[in-house]
Amino acid sequence: MSPRLFRTPAGTPGQPPERPVRITVDGEPVTGIAGQSIAGVLLAAGRTSWRTARSGAPRGVFCGIGVCFDCVLTVNGVPDVRACRRRAADGDVVRTQTRTAPDGGEDEA
Repeated sequence: MSPRLFRTPAGTPGQPPERPVRITVDGEPVTGIAGQSIAGVLLAAGRTSWRTARSGAPRGVFCGIGVCFDCVLTVNGVPDVRACRRRAADGDVVRTQTRTAPDGGEDEA
């Protein structure tokens, strides 16, 4: 059974068939359905967090409507993209973000 909460039954009149999309998250392939947000694809794949706060606490979707910035990640080289607002596109390259820079200082993300 799919981890997605609501699936369109195959052959439902008036509904297009589900079209899979494949994105890469931190080098690992993840499959979703066309029309899902990146957050939706990640949640359906079992990932509840994909960013860490300055304190090291895991962060993922908080508001789910694009008001907060808990779900930000880097998509195709563009940082601070809100995963709940961006639809997943086939071939997207996604990188998780952290608030701590590799040298131990704070970064801008």
